[in-house]
Amino acid sequence: MATGAQPWQLCSAGSAGAAALATSGAASAEGLGRPGQLQDETLGVASVPSQWRGVQGTRGETKSCQTASIATAEACAQTRKHADAEVQTEAPVPAGVLPASQHDSPGLAAFLRRVEAMVIRELNKNWQSHAFDGFEVNWTEQQQTVTCLHTLGYPPAQGQGLHVTSVSWNTTGSVVACAYGRLDDGDWSTLRSFVCAWNLDRRGLNPRQPSVVVEVPSAVMSLAFHPTQPSHIAGGLYSGEVLVWDMSRPEDPLLWRTGLTDDTHTDPVYQPHRGETEVGATAVSFSSFDPSLFVLGTEGGFPLKCSLAAEEAALTRRPASVPLRAPAQFTFSPHGGPVYSVSCSPFHRNLFLSAGTDGHVHLYSMLQAQPLTSLQLSHKYLFAVRWSPVRPLVFAAASGEGAQGTLKRLRPLLWASYPPISLPEGDVQLFDLQKSSQKPTVLIKQTQDESPVYCLEFNRQQTQLLAAGDARGTVKVWQLSTEFTEQGPRETEDLDQLAAEVAI
Repeated sequence: MATGAQPWQLCSAGSAGAAALATSGAASAEGLGRPGQLQDETLGVASVPSQWRGVQGTRGETKSCQTASIATAEACAQTRKHADAEVQTEAPVPAGVLPASQHDSPGLAAFLRRVEAMVIRELNKNWQSHAFDGFEVNWTEQQQTVTCLHTLGYPPAQGQGLHVTSVSWNTTGSVVACAYGRLDDGDWSTLRSFVCAWNLDRRGLNPRQPSVVVEVPSAVMSLAFHPTQPSHIAGGLYSGEVLVWDMSRPEDPLLWRTGLTDDTHTDPVYQPHRGETEVGATAVSFSSFDPSLFVLGTEGGFPLKCSLAAEEAALTRRPASVPLRAPAQFTFSPHGGPVYSVSCSPFHRNLFLSAGTDGHVHLYSMLQAQPLTSLQLSHKYLFAVRWSPVRPLVFAAASGEGAQGTLKRLRPLLWASYPPISLPEGDVQLFDLQKSSQKPTVLIKQTQDESPVYCLEFNRQQTQLLAAGDARGTVKVWQLSTEFTEQGPRETEDLDQLAAEVAI
């Protein structure tokens, strides 16, 4: 409001002021520039003092704060000892400048001329030496003793009292399989059996739970993995059938079976092996040097040298749909009982081992009938013998209780020809012919109750491993000591010399 009147002045104007405003308004309405009763006037500013600020000012307070006094101190230190050190490098030698020789050149030359003949003589002597033949540097830790790595078993099979009748390693060396059956009396027609496999390289290995279990309607007497297919395995049954399974298909593992016909086995199959010629025997082993050559073990105790290339027709009691050939070429001197295992040497084409119920291991040459040597392993039955895959002069044998009733029930007619033998123990024996040809180097106790050991196999890939199965239904995997896995000097030459001997 553009007025300088005081409040009391506005109040005294009263109605006169109002009339003047009205008249001025009317004059304005009539037109601009016309004279009227009201004129502009500039007055002083009216102000109203604040009562609130005065009231708030009476409530003001003044406060102050002081911190505690800060303590200070001064200190000083002075060292009393001092030392100075300095280093100086040698002057660098230019790359193209050789240091001056410090030796006596004429004297050195005279010395070399004086010892030259002696040094050359010793070098020639060492060059002709065979002291380190076959030696290979081994950076792995030395194993001093034979230890048990795994104790494997299948409780349902053990609950039926089944034996481990055969063991086999697959081609990778990581899987071990076993066959369950019986080697004594039992209900052969209705006995249910099993084939079990464990992958030892798998994490969380459960020794009581196999990786694969195959149920079989008849007792399994033998087992063998395929030489190149890691998951394929063949089994020979007591019924005479041969079955092939694929362990990579646990839901439907059966690949092939022979069935029961006039052309198939009518007796238990004790050892399956890859081949096209039908031969019946208690054991078979093929040569590593000639795929057509093999050795048979027979119930009569006679090892036979045989060939798949034989063309002579076999004499049969009944006609067959395929022509059968007679593979036997040579008969060796017999054991005193049935031969249950034969093994051809992987290091010599003419040597093989045989083991039987007479408790002997015979070492034969293919070139002569009489054994080169015969080892009497106490009075125990020998159910298996195997050459080492890495040591030419090492082999293992599985022995067991010679329960007279066991083989008498299996071979009642054959048993009458042999005297009774009482054998109380079962174990695995490791022989090193380089150390002794008459007694085992190491004796491994397989079971606490001395149950017989029926089968064993070396691992050809992980050569420090040996698997053995026993009558308790248990498979034990043994880690061999270094002395059984590292070939000694001149060991191959010693084997050749042994093969060249003439039997007396």
